[in-house]
Amino acid sequence: MNESEKLSSDLHDIKQMMERSSRFISLSGLSGISAGVCALIGATVSADIIERNKRAVHNLKASLADADSILYGDFLHSRLFQVAMLTFIAALVTAFIFTYQRSKKTNTPIWGTTAKRLIINVTVPVITGGIFLLALINNGVFGFIAPGCLIFYGLGMLNASKYTLPETRYLAFGEILLGLINLCFMGYGLYFWAAGFGLLHIIYGTFMWWKYERN
Repeated sequence: MNESEKLSSDLHDIKQMMERSSRFISLSGLSGISAGVCALIGATVSADIIERNKRAVHNLKASLADADSILYGDFLHSRLFQVAMLTFIAALVTAFIFTYQRSKKTNTPIWGTTAKRLIINVTVPVITGGIFLLALINNGVFGFIAPGCLIFYGLGMLNASKYTLPETRYLAFGEILLGLINLCFMGYGLYFWAAGFGLLHIIYGTFMWWKYERN
């Protein structure tokens, strides 16, 4: 190996070390795929619940005209909330498993300063959005829930993208764009929700796996 090749190799190693210290690079493409699959299953179950409770939905909408707020204990709402929570937990657990496996394979720590920064940057917009959406639910405003989920989640991912792989920002842009489009098509929130949290995650995860992990 001549001096030029040795210098190039050393610079490459230094660049990798700097990247490992400043970015959380253990995110697995399989995590995105698994999260997308969980979202599609959750959307399918939710659609079935809504289809089987059309009368309850109609009565709920009619009652909201004379009500100042909706009770969180409503049967239909609690069923959908349970599905949403189970979907979120399943996606989180499977994503953690695949990310942990990748961190072991690449010999990079799964928890550290960069991981903390990543979590803080993604959770602040998401938690803020969650509180805002709960206020909408409490006041019987359901049309903005699906686009709100997509937009706030996209903002969280965009905010955290500087601490992980750069391709993450494209997923963030896709989520935000779908949420904004959904604002123009009220009543189709579940379809946009499935497209954003389901299909986009699967496409993103597949691309990331193909680019970084298949070899």
